[in-house]
Amino acid sequence: MKIKTNVVFEHLLQSEKKITVEQGGTRSGKTYNILLYIIFKYCLENTGKTVTICRKTFPAVRSSVMRDFLDILKQYKSYSEAEHNKSNHEYKLNGNLVEFISLDQPQKVRGRKRNLLFINEANELDYEDWQQLVFRTEDKIIIDFNPSDEYHWLYDKVIPRDDADFYITTYLDNMFLNKSIVEEIERLKDTDETYWQIYGLGLKGVSKATIFNYIEVNKIPEDAEFVSYGADAGYSNDPTTLVSVYKKEHNLYIREHLYQTQMTTYDIANKWKQLGIQRETIYFDSAEPRLIEELKRMGFNVRPSLKGADSINAGIDLLKRFKIHIEADSHNCIQEFRNYKWQEDRSGKMINKPIDKNQHTIDAVRYATYSVLSKPNFGRYTII
Repeated sequence: MKIKTNVVFEHLLQSEKKITVEQGGTRSGKTYNILLYIIFKYCLENTGKTVTICRKTFPAVRSSVMRDFLDILKQYKSYSEAEHNKSNHEYKLNGNLVEFISLDQPQKVRGRKRNLLFINEANELDYEDWQQLVFRTEDKIIIDFNPSDEYHWLYDKVIPRDDADFYITTYLDNMFLNKSIVEEIERLKDTDETYWQIYGLGLKGVSKATIFNYIEVNKIPEDAEFVSYGADAGYSNDPTTLVSVYKKEHNLYIREHLYQTQMTTYDIANKWKQLGIQRETIYFDSAEPRLIEELKRMGFNVRPSLKGADSINAGIDLLKRFKIHIEADSHNCIQEFRNYKWQEDRSGKMINKPIDKNQHTIDAVRYATYSVLSKPNFGRYTII
């Protein structure tokens, strides 16, 4: 059978490593050619194998990669109703099981082993998702994604691996695109530089879901005014954090002092003493009244953070009115600001609510700034 393929298919034929990573712009043919490889190469040359194809949510699976898979089978007259288990979202192909799952189906993610794994739009996944899938994959892993995040665990944890091949493709690698689609993509050159970088050239860009921009600085200016300390409590899995915030005109400067788990009240107090904190104000999460009272009795000027209506978004809104600077050696703080993003609904549309994960220094910064700077400058918030 003669099939129409592009360079992505060739990459998969050539790649002898366990992991093949296909990064690329829109309409480069990544997903389509990976499916062609799975159907007409892997499944026709093997039998008795399990192939898992997944995305973050099942609506996304159903409306994209599963639909493409079935369309390809029908296009090449290879579809059989008898082999399609629609209720389980599975298809039997030459004695192989092809299953479609999502990360919102934990029982399937942690279920049976598989031989080949294809993660579509892998940048939607958390690193923990990746690990659960990889632990149960025996032979081959293929992933594709648009590089809409400047920083992502894929760049730190997967692409540098010595058992991974990495490729970049663009719409220019897809010779089957019609002229109107090409013109629409190339229009991004003049209308949206970030989108052109990501979806046109297939290169890393700053995600539109990223909440904060920031600048790394080696040193906080000596004439910057101290605002306050901010602290967030953790224990087993979440760290206890402490930051100090400084202000100079419309610039905020942040320094990370503490980021550590398994800290008791006495541990926190001892660390603060080592840092030389005396009577400076420390705004602490108001949801921790016991800790606040214990630290007060130890001689610290600890106060509950101020909270108004929708205080998280109010605090974010306040911070976004300033240019944010973070000291370069505040590594955990930088990582959290880098990865702090708005949530998406099941259709992929951003909603006005941040992802509630790994924002411990950010919370501390919010406590310090909102508790002080909202009072004189942002009176439209109701302080309670």
